[in-house]
Amino acid sequence: MATSTSAQVSCPYSFEIAGGSTGVLLIHGLSGTPHEMRDLAEHLAREGHAVSCPRLAGHCGTYEDLKASTWQDWVASAEAALLDLHSKCDVVVVGGLSAGGVLALHLAARHPDKVHGIMPLAPTLWLNGWMIPLHAYLFRLVLQKPVANLFDFPDMFPHGVKDDAIRQRIKAALDSGDSSIAGLPVTPGGAVLEHRWLVQSVLQDLPRITQPVLIIAPREDDYADMNNIAHLQRHLGGLVETVILNDSYHIITVDRQRHIVFDRACAFVDRLHREAAPSVVTERAITRGPKLSLIG
Repeated sequence: MATSTSAQVSCPYSFEIAGGSTGVLLIHGLSGTPHEMRDLAEHLAREGHAVSCPRLAGHCGTYEDLKASTWQDWVASAEAALLDLHSKCDVVVVGGLSAGGVLALHLAARHPDKVHGIMPLAPTLWLNGWMIPLHAYLFRLVLQKPVANLFDFPDMFPHGVKDDAIRQRIKAALDSGDSSIAGLPVTPGGAVLEHRWLVQSVLQDLPRITQPVLIIAPREDDYADMNNIAHLQRHLGGLVETVILNDSYHIITVDRQRHIVFDRACAFVDRLHREAAPSVVTERAITRGPKLSLIG
């Protein structure tokens, strides 16, 4: 497709890139930021697609901001961006990294008429990767948010990144105190509990999600075991395409094999654009077309 020459529209933390009739909503992860989706967004924009990367409520601010937010707040942020993008585009694909992938599935279940495809990237239903400490599994016994907020989840080595040079840059951003770039160095337990409640809601909806799905995940995910992917493959109601990376950790949008992520994501969106756009455009022409006047 032609390279997009549209101007980029930005507001603090969130950003949009104007494009054609197909739009892609990209949702960052828990305690992350839209910045982790920027390279993928720019790659999609060069293919001519419109892109929206919203900031989830409670993110890009302080520890207390995230602590006070709820999964319903995160959904509201993503949903507002979806409705805005849908008003501008005929076809919308929703992708997300980690918890953002779970939010993408939630939006697809809640708005099947507005989401034409889904791209969960390293989707995290359960925190059970190889670097998760044993005591973190005991956190599953915590059921109330005030108790959950007595616990913290620090961003631990290797910080979701296998490439050492990239990891050092992310660590420097985490240590800088600017949460708009790499997020917070510590995630409050209350936010982790809210993520669990979000997942519980989405798990019930999986069979009803029938849109095409592209899952891209690393085999060596330090945050989420491969059983996260297996569960989605078994329970989603539509066609599921899966790409497994062999040289990346959790944050696959910035790690060593990010270009594979970009290429496969673009191919998926391009295919949906070709397949869905004619029928959607026809439908909109019928519902929004000019009124006919009878003569004679």
